[in-house]
Formats: sequence, structure tokens, C-alpha cells
Amino acid sequence: MDNKTFLQELIKQGFLTEDIAKKLLQESSLTRKNAEELIYERRLIDEEILANAKSRILSVPYKKIKIEEIDDELLKLIPEETVRNYKVIPISRSADTVIVGMLYPDDAKALDALKFIAKQLRINLGVYLITRSEWETMLRRYSPYRGEVDAAVRSLNFSSSRNQTATQKIIQLEEGASVSEEAPIIKIVASTLKEAVWQKASDIHIEPQRNRLRIRFRIDGELQEVSSLPIELHQPIVSRVKVLSNLKIDETRIPQDGRFRTVLFGRDIDYRVATFPTPVGEKAAIRVLDPITGLKGLEELGLIGRNYQIVKEGIKKPYGMVLITGPTGSGKTTTLYAIMQILNKEGVNIVSLEDPVEYFIDGLNQSQVRPEIGYDFASGLRQILRQDPDIIMVGEIRDTETAGLAIHAALTGHIVLSTLHTNNALGVIPRLIDMKIDPFLIPASLNLMVAQRLAPKLCQECKKPEKAPEKIQEIIKKELEKLPAVIANEVKQSHKEMNIYHSPGCKACQNKGISGRVALFEILQMTPELEDIVNSSPTEHRILEEARRQGMISLRQDGILKALEGLISIEEVLKETTEV
Repeated sequence: MDNKTFLQELIKQGFLTEDIAKKLLQESSLTRKNAEELIYERRLIDEEILANAKSRILSVPYKKIKIEEIDDELLKLIPEETVRNYKVIPISRSADTVIVGMLYPDDAKALDALKFIAKQLRINLGVYLITRSEWETMLRRYSPYRGEVDAAVRSLNFSSSRNQTATQKIIQLEEGASVSEEAPIIKIVASTLKEAVWQKASDIHIEPQRNRLRIRFRIDGELQEVSSLPIELHQPIVSRVKVLSNLKIDETRIPQDGRFRTVLFGRDIDYRVATFPTPVGEKAAIRVLDPITGLKGLEELGLIGRNYQIVKEGIKKPYGMVLITGPTGSGKTTTLYAIMQILNKEGVNIVSLEDPVEYFIDGLNQSQVRPEIGYDFASGLRQILRQDPDIIMVGEIRDTETAGLAIHAALTGHIVLSTLHTNNALGVIPRLIDMKIDPFLIPASLNLMVAQRLAPKLCQECKKPEKAPEKIQEIIKKELEKLPAVIANEVKQSHKEMNIYHSPGCKACQNKGISGRVALFEILQMTPELEDIVNSSPTEHRILEEARRQGMISLRQDGILKALEGLISIEEVLKETTEV
């Protein structure tokens, strides 16, 4: 089915507007990607909803597959090359039939390839429609990381002592670096970068120890060791990473920063590299910037119910600041990107100042600050105001000058999005005053103050309810009493049992019990009452009283609501939040 017909069908079913479909069609012809790929990358339609819509359009049944139940013997039916090129996977086999999943069941070449395989096996062929993530997960089963790395290590010969450290390298004058010798190193680095994307890791750490090289991934906020290699491989692997990111190979005494981009699984992946000298050699930290995992909608992040409505209304205002606060690694930038994707329309000019640019988004004018040459947030903000912006995103307000310029931009008819370091939403106003902002300017320029934290999300496949202990029940009841009456009554009705949840682990979550992370939010709005407080005596105690009058849901209360729904464990809520 051609792009135009597919998009028209999605419009008929109410999943796309005419304007968005027109843009997708234009972009598809420019990038040579099909419209479905663009919808998936932009997260315009939920993957399962898209699959069900496509199933109705093509009259091919959609089947949700449990990848962990497909055994390794079944993988041998269809070669990896066929799976990769034609976007197909084996699902099951009976005595006379093989069932396959297809991402594009209307692809004639893919069908011919599968019919050829079925003919060779002398069995019938059954076809289901599958989602892209199911195909990608199955593809990974064909190329296990540890096997690839072990094979590459075995192909290398180590002539030096096993106990030698990275700082005691013995030079062999006759030794030359041929392409064949470099190939295993290239393979190890490529497999590691690919595996990090598969596992949805946010960071890769390549760390020399005294007698080995350790590779760790940060997955769902926790570091996990994925490989331990001979220390002799440390220098070649770090050098390969430096070559990819265009860093100086011979400079090992000072930290260096770089980045590179590659295409994996049909999408652009950015890697941001930072090297760091240690006594046993250079450590390399690589941030994995995958748009599929990094660019999310507000609801996917955990912004739901009343909080979601407040943010939607707040960003509809014609001007003013939205400040997001929280510690490092709490997902502030991800929330900013989610808001910018909502505001990203043809009729507005969005300009951002970032340090660094993490994700490239079509339609945005993104700029990376370079303090070493005098191009910082403050000087960049002055230049932005000459770019005729409607919406300005500043990565972080770090100093008085940047704060003053951001306030000025918000007062002169711009929407300003930025982050600030405070413990909660109540601390935003005192922090701005501490940065020498005149209190009378704050109410006119500030719309929303958003605080957030990240907590591990329980695996939804294996989560199990249990009665909350008495002590926990007391904490839950105490916090529910502080909620707005409408929300409190609704929660008490739907959660009479006061159950909490834990996930013991299953195949779907690789026995970890968690799958991804979810954000906890608290949102404070600027109101006439808060304006009076700011202009008279803006203490945190008085701001808290106004927050309660507004019906603000605190970080702890938001966490408890999500714990009662089974999204996160109550222990994580109590660990990450404090009583307000």
C-alpha cells in the first residue's frame, strides 16, 4: 500500500489530522522513509493502536507476540538476513504449518521469500501482522552480544603478560597494525554500541581496572556489568571510540569530549563521548541518545490526570516561563523535549540553547553553547532574541545574568522553557530571588513550576498486589487526606483494599522486576494569591500554604497514587520523596 492511501485510511479512522498527514507525505518523499516509519519515530500513534489500524486496512490479523516464548529452534527456520531485510520473524510451527509475523504483509518480495522457505520445508504458510518493536526484539535474538564479543576476543593473540597493566605497555618494534588485527576491535566496539541500544541503556562505561577492562551499561538508572575483557584490549578499544568521535588519539592526559552519529535498526542514534584520565588509563563514558527511548510524550513520562491538564493549559498561554526543577538525572531535559514536541508547529519559531544538544528534532532551531569561546547561555540568549523567536528553550538557568535575561524574554511576549536546580516546586521562587531577580517581576513572567523525580517502573507483566503493612497504610492515608477532596475520594473508592505492588521478575523483564522508569511530578501554578505572597513575604512556608490551597499534588502524593496503581513500588516512593 502506498503512503498516500495508508495516510488517508488513518485520517478516516481518526488517528491523524489532514495537516499532519500532509507533512508526513512531504517528509516521506524527501527522506525516502515510508510514512509508517515516520509515525513510529515521532510517536504520533501508539504502536499497538497503529498495528490494529493497519490490520483493518490490510485485512491481515494482528497478533501480540510473547518473544520470550519463541524457542531457539524456531529461529533456524528463517535466516537472519531474511529477518533483517524483509522485516519478518518466525512465530510458531506445527506439523504442517509455519506461522510468521510480518511488519509489511503487503510487501510482495517479502511474501515471495517466505513462500520459498515454506516450499523448501514442504509446509503451509500463515501470516500475522506484528509491531516494529517486536521485530527489533526478535532480531536481537539472532545476534547475542556476549557470543559476538567472545568470538572477537578469541580471534586476538596476546603476546604480552596477562598481569601487565595499561600503564606498563611493552613496545614490540616489529609489530604492525594490519586491517585483520584491527577487525576484532572494531567488531567489539560495534557490538557494544549496538547492544546498548538494544538494552535501552542510557550510558556505556568503558573502565580500565588493574587487571581487566570492565564495560558497564546504565539501564533504568542502575549500572550493570555486561562484559569483562583482557586489559590488553583497553587501549585499542578506547582508541577506536576516539577515532569514531574524532578525538585526539595521542592525547591521554586531559579529558576530551566528542560525539558521533550512526544508523542502527533504521534510525539515527547519537553517541556523546567523554574521556577521563585515570592512573590505569583512560576511561570512556558514552551517552546513548536514541530518539525512540529519549523522546517521549508527557503521558509516557508519567504526567497524568490533573497534573497533565495543568501543564497543557500552562503551555497554551501566549507568554511566560515554565521552569522544571529536580536533581541531575531526574529527566528534566526529557520533559522539556516532550513539551517542545507539543509546541512544535509550522506557525511558530522555536529556538533552543542546549549544553549539549541531546536529540535533534525536525522543526526546531537548536544551538549548542560553547563556554570556552564565550558562547554561554547568557550571550546565547541575547542572540536568540534577535532571531524572532516565539518559544525559547534554555537548557539551564545557572546564574543571575541568564535568569535576568530569561525573565526579560518571558515579559516581552515569549514562552520560555528552562530548568533550575531546587529540591521541589516550592523552592523555585526563593531561588530566583536568591539569583537577584526583583520579586515584582516574577508573577508577571512565571507560569508554572514543575518538580520531578524518576523512579523504577515495576514490570507490568509480573507485578503482584499485596496488602500494605499497617505502617505504610498510615503513611498512605495521611498523604491522601492532604489531597484535594475530589481526588482523595476517587482514590479511596477505587483502592479500598490499600494494595501495594511488587514484581518478582519474569522473562519479559529478564527477572529484574522493573521495566523502564516513570517520573513523579508536582506542579505549582502562578495565581493572584501567590502573586500577593511573592510581593510581600515569599517564604517557603507561605508558598506551601498557597500550594495546598491550589490543591497541588506533591511528589510524594503523586508517587503514592502511582504506587496504588501498580506503576512503582511504595518503597521507591518513600526513598525518593519527602513529606510536605
